[in-house]
Parts: sequence; C-alpha cells; structure tokens
Amino acid sequence: MDRFEHIRVQGFRRLRDLSLDLRDLCVLIGANGCGKTSFLDVLSLLSASAVGSLGKRISEFEGISSILTLDGPAELRLSIQMGVPNHNPLVYELVLARSGISYMIAEESLTQVTRQSPPPFMHVHSAQGAVRYFDPDSKRLVQPTWEHMPLETSLCQVPKMFREPEEFRSRLASSTYYHSLNVESLAPIRLPQPLRPAELPGLNGEALVSCLFTLRESHRDRFDSVEDALRAAFPGFVRLDFPPVAAGTLAMTWRDTRFTSPLYMHQLSEGTLRFLWLATLLQSPGLSAITLIDEPEISLHPELLSLLAGLMREASTRTQIIVATHSERFIRFLRPEEVVLMDVVEDGSALATWADSLDLEEWLREYSLDELWMKGQLGARS
Repeated sequence: MDRFEHIRVQGFRRLRDLSLDLRDLCVLIGANGCGKTSFLDVLSLLSASAVGSLGKRISEFEGISSILTLDGPAELRLSIQMGVPNHNPLVYELVLARSGISYMIAEESLTQVTRQSPPPFMHVHSAQGAVRYFDPDSKRLVQPTWEHMPLETSLCQVPKMFREPEEFRSRLASSTYYHSLNVESLAPIRLPQPLRPAELPGLNGEALVSCLFTLRESHRDRFDSVEDALRAAFPGFVRLDFPPVAAGTLAMTWRDTRFTSPLYMHQLSEGTLRFLWLATLLQSPGLSAITLIDEPEISLHPELLSLLAGLMREASTRTQIIVATHSERFIRFLRPEEVVLMDVVEDGSALATWADSLDLEEWLREYSLDELWMKGQLGARS
C-alpha cells in the first residue's frame, strides 16, 4: 500500500520549521501547547486542499493570520511525500501567503523524480496564478481550459492524471480527523439511528449502530474482533444485540452478565461509549488513508489503554494512524518506534523527535517508556 513518508511544515503556529518522517502508527506526546494538535490540523488542511475545501478549512481556523507563526514570514509552506512502489516518491508542495485579509496560493507543485531525467517530472505546477498540469492525452504541460478557482488548489481542480498522482490525490483527500467524541445525553451516539449501510461510525458516532450492524452482517470477522475487544475490556460483557425500534430505525443493546435486562446506548457510561466507538472505528472497512485522532484517552480507564494500543497497531496495517495524546499511561503500551516526542525549543517553535532515535536501550531494561517520559529522559515535557 502507498504510504505518506515525510512531511515538512514551515510557518503553522508553533511549527516554525518542522520536518518528520511518517510511519504507519505515529503517536505524538508532549506538554500542552507544543504543537501536537497543530500537526493534526496541518494534515487536515492538506486533505482539504485535495477536495476543494481549502477556503472553508482556513475559515474554520478564523483566517490565515490566525495560523501563521507569530513574528514569522507572512506565508505557510507545506510539503508532503508519498511513496510509490518501484518508483521514486511523489512530492506535493503548497505555499499559502497572506493577501490583505485573505490568502493567496503563491506556489503549488506535484512532482516526481524519474529515472529518465534528473529534473522532477511535473504533474502540477502553479505560481502566482499561472497554472500548468500534465495532460496524459497530449503528453505535455497545458493550461486550464476551465475557470480556475484561485483560492482552491490546482491539485483538486485538474482533470484525471496518471495513476500514481490520482492515487496521491485520492489518498490525501480521504484523510479523516476525529476529535473528542460527544457523549452528552442527547448526543447522536446515544440515540436510535437510521437503518442503512455504514462503513464508518461517524465523527460523532452518528452512524455507530449502523456501522456495527453492517459489520455483523457483511464483515463478521471485524464484528467479532470488536466484541472480543469489549470482552477483554469489560469482563461482564456478553454481546451486542440490535432490537427493532421502528420502520427504518435501528437501536443497539449491550448484554451484560451483571444485569438481567439489556442496556441501551443512553445507559452506557462515557468511557464505555468512547471505547466502543474507537474499537468500531479501528475495525471499520471504510478507514481512510490517514486517520487522525486527537486525545483518544479521554474518559478511558488506564487499563483500556493497553487494548487501545493493540487495536491501533493492528489497524495501522490498513491506514496510517496519527494520534495526539497527553497520556503518559498510554505510551506505556507503545513501542519507541511508534512514539513521537514533541518539545518546544528556546525560540518557542516545536521540535519533533522519534523516540527510537534516542539511545534508550539501557534505560528500557529497567524502566517502561512512560516512566522514562515522567523522569524527563525523553524530553517532551516543556
């Protein structure tokens, strides 16, 4: 499977100039304000750039001025690289600059070094509004023949390209960002849901019941894996049932040995709901190319974090998972090659370091990874 291999961010909040190799499972840990969530935000911005919603995403950030590094250049430079089997990687670069109270796309390119010629092969190139892209039919760089939207990227607007750049565009566009789950009394996750096929549980669990029902009917091995995780997490758990509620509506109940009657979704605790949602998400057949999860440990008992780490590790064979966490208990169950340490250096900018790049062999003979973090041996506590 093609994976994103490297990212560089220059000028996004604390990410003044951050460069990081990406792996199948990347768990970012560090103190508040060290840039963990900003890193996820950058990937969500790149995803928006691939689907024509760059302007909307920047508006959600309250404008480009609110995301540019303080006292830094009035521009944001992003670069992300995707591996291509048996070929050199594809590299996408995007430069956004402040323009009055709005922004402009100052530069943009999607390139790939080929064996035939040292200069990179240009799939897309844009600079100061002059757009060119490689047309597979005419086999040359051409200009758009349609009305080009200047505040959206050329990546999302050019017609069909070769297979590799199309795969790049599709994978980047499919990235999904999961924030804290809403588990209030009238939250979507606690209510009956429409009976319809669903391959993901939804950003707020609005399709959790439908997704689990779909797994049970069409992906039984994945449904069994979810129930196995629930049995390991909650000793009294027996099974999930789906009693009919009304035409076109589906409910779900939780059977437990400690109760004679089943529990409905509105009766489950916050931690139980969040773990159920995460377990379902990580077994979902509709996982996007990149799955971004912010603070998955919220409301979870520490004993559940070991199970969560295992679920993420297994799911990372099907999606790249990038997680931001504050929980030292969570990294107890991770390997150094899965943990990114986020620090703030003297000038206030963020620094990212893979834990396995540090000399930890002797330390790990006596201490767990979370104990080393608490002792300050890993940094990431500033």
